[in-house]
Amino acid sequence: MRGWALASVVVNAGITLTGAGVRVTESGLGCPTWPRCTADSFIPVAHPEISPLHMAVEFGNRLLTFLVLAVGLACFVAALRMAPRRVALVRLAWLQPVGILVQALWGGLVVSTMLNPFTVGMHYLISSGLIAACWMLYARAGEGDGPVRRVVHRDLRRLGHVLLAAVFVLLVAGVAVSGTGPHSGDEMASRFDLDIESVARLHADIAYVVVGLTFALLIALHVTNAPRPARRAALALFGVELLQGVIGYTQWFLAVPALLVLLHVLGSTLVWIAALRTVTSLRSRDEEPARVSPSPTEAAAVL
Repeated sequence: MRGWALASVVVNAGITLTGAGVRVTESGLGCPTWPRCTADSFIPVAHPEISPLHMAVEFGNRLLTFLVLAVGLACFVAALRMAPRRVALVRLAWLQPVGILVQALWGGLVVSTMLNPFTVGMHYLISSGLIAACWMLYARAGEGDGPVRRVVHRDLRRLGHVLLAAVFVLLVAGVAVSGTGPHSGDEMASRFDLDIESVARLHADIAYVVVGLTFALLIALHVTNAPRPARRAALALFGVELLQGVIGYTQWFLAVPALLVLLHVLGSTLVWIAALRTVTSLRSRDEEPARVSPSPTEAAAVL
């Protein structure tokens, strides 16, 4: 179960990256219709107004949806086959095929709106939500079904939740920067009517808050001698954030080259996964206590 859950995290992160590849290569309308690639074909065919490369890139990204769906269905089947069956895992696993189908339909909306930056941004945020569901399935598959048990101080768990919320706000701000910047996915796509420098500065300010919260959590975990998995998770998150900051500033000073944009999207996905890992490392669940039937004498005493 954990193997399939981890595979789902990887493939959902992967299709997020390839989706960014579609955008930075200007292939967003390589297949100008949905669900068909062209008006009369489900697969790429020669078109006088569309580059074969753009068509291949966009169609390839669409094909990856079937891989992600297959892994999601495998997670659901694995959850159903567990004995005894764990309802929490079945529910989390069911979110994957449903979420992937929603993503596919939303992808059609992205195409029909000619890569409107709002629909493109929501496409990314829905993927982030799917990654969160996949990670929770992975984490819950390694735990029992008993009540949540804190492995750190209560205030540190609260700090972890605030940190996770701040990371999500950072992703939303990143979407606003992407929707305002130069890489729209196609020359016909619209852009947010915002000042790119102001939006980028806001994004950077939120990033400073996230790094500060992560550093505070990291120090607190070490001072309180928290379990090693929690300290390692926070340290990994801090390291990914610093690397992401280097990429972000480098792409800004180099006028946002496509390759660095792609790496920045990869970094944002890794920051999100690392933040989820950090939060789930701050608590655990034991096996649910077995229900023991009362003896005849105990039953009689109750009556």
